[in-house]
Amino acid sequence: MILKRSAIGERQRDFWVLFATILAPSMVFMVSTALSVALPAIQRELHASGAEIIWIVNAYSLLQAAFIFISGSLGDHYGRRRFYIIGTVIFSLASFVCGTTHSTDVLILARAAQGLGSGMMITCSLAIVAAYFAHHRRSWSIGVWSAFTMLTSGAGPILGGWLTEIGMWRLIFLVNLALGALAIVVLLMYVPESYDDEAPQELDITGTLLSTLMLMLAGLFFIEGPRRGFDDPIVLLSGLAAIAILPAFIWIEGHSDHPMMPLNLFRSRTFTGANTLTLLLYGAINSALFFLPLGLIQVQGYSESAVGFAMLPTTLLMGGVSFVMSRVVDRYGPRLPLICGPLVIGFALLLLSALEVTHGQDTYVQTLLPTMCLFGTGMGITLAPLTTAVMASVNEHYAGLASGLNNTVSRSAQILAIAVMGSIVILVFQDSLLGDPAVTSLSYEARTYIAAESVMLAEATLPMGLAEQQYTQLRQVIRHSFSDSIRIVMLISAGLSFAAGALATKLIENELPPE
Repeated sequence: MILKRSAIGERQRDFWVLFATILAPSMVFMVSTALSVALPAIQRELHASGAEIIWIVNAYSLLQAAFIFISGSLGDHYGRRRFYIIGTVIFSLASFVCGTTHSTDVLILARAAQGLGSGMMITCSLAIVAAYFAHHRRSWSIGVWSAFTMLTSGAGPILGGWLTEIGMWRLIFLVNLALGALAIVVLLMYVPESYDDEAPQELDITGTLLSTLMLMLAGLFFIEGPRRGFDDPIVLLSGLAAIAILPAFIWIEGHSDHPMMPLNLFRSRTFTGANTLTLLLYGAINSALFFLPLGLIQVQGYSESAVGFAMLPTTLLMGGVSFVMSRVVDRYGPRLPLICGPLVIGFALLLLSALEVTHGQDTYVQTLLPTMCLFGTGMGITLAPLTTAVMASVNEHYAGLASGLNNTVSRSAQILAIAVMGSIVILVFQDSLLGDPAVTSLSYEARTYIAAESVMLAEATLPMGLAEQQYTQLRQVIRHSFSDSIRIVMLISAGLSFAAGALATKLIENELPPE
């Protein structure tokens, strides 16, 4: 490992390294959390279907996952700071397009470009932290990184809710131009370049393309299936192709001289276990956080700014507890937090599944606040120890690959979970809505209209000519149908969290390996 250092004081240097490596990822997380609150307004303004709002999220996650993988290798070989800066530039320019377009298709493409840039930023950010700080301070530095990125991303729902409520959701994207410029200046001035002098000369382009194609095809199958029909030739072929690519990808990685996913890393039980937990937990958490704001706004009647503040206790507790957990892991090891944390998350998700249609934000303290606090506590207990377990279970010169692989697993979990859960939500919503007596009693023309509109989920419009009482009743049916769909998501997510806690008892070793 070669690490260039200037004569600047170590303490001051530590501050600026952490500041720079926290700022740009916080920008990424802030956009993601703000967007979750703004999605209903974006759907209305751009007339996006339920499948299209899922693509707005998953196009981003797909490219992010792909470039998290390859950016770890590129950063290790050619310079982590260099690729961190390139990623920041790409993300900032794509944010400008997102903030100015009036087309759903262009927004989806720009979100994909954002995902490309963010994949480079996140991987290289955490790899810089792992390479810069000595082994005995690595858990502390990762804990600080995790805590502050969580805290700063906590401003996302509040900022996004406020901007959306005043009709300026586009600023959620445009603010990244200033933050990106600041991050680049700090990186150039204070952060030393780091790279791995043992990194392979060649890159695993085949593995990267196969993994990206596999995720894209799986996403197409689950997202477009409910709209086109799962017997549609394009949908069916995409699902079969995704299944066929998986063993081919594993075979190539096992026989490559320069794999993007070295299979020997999985000889570590903790590394394998931590990535398995990542797959389950991030699938559960991202599914819940995608559909919860939609439910609060479109079913419970919360305003966008109220949703931002409703989620604030979760973020604050997640960040605060994460900061404490870094010390707990140093002293007691990661296994106990990775058993208890997922169980707490699972219980919180069970409570969310039991949430009925309420009187909105006026009943927040009685109905939702305790659950959001429990949810944030569970994530705070879990996420920092999970990252620490991954990074500490491999040799230092694998820092970039380990970071890239774990981040890819988490993003892949998000892509697949939201695609699968989105498919379930659309199917359950359509079944509940179209099977309700208030709908079946309508004329054939009205039922056909509602069936066509059902792909819009809670934003579905109703046919003209309905009596006022009939219109009110059907709007209530739509709300309750969407609420039933979200309940299923929360129950499945709770099951994934409980499974993660159970697996941690067998897969996570309590002692972190020495340097």
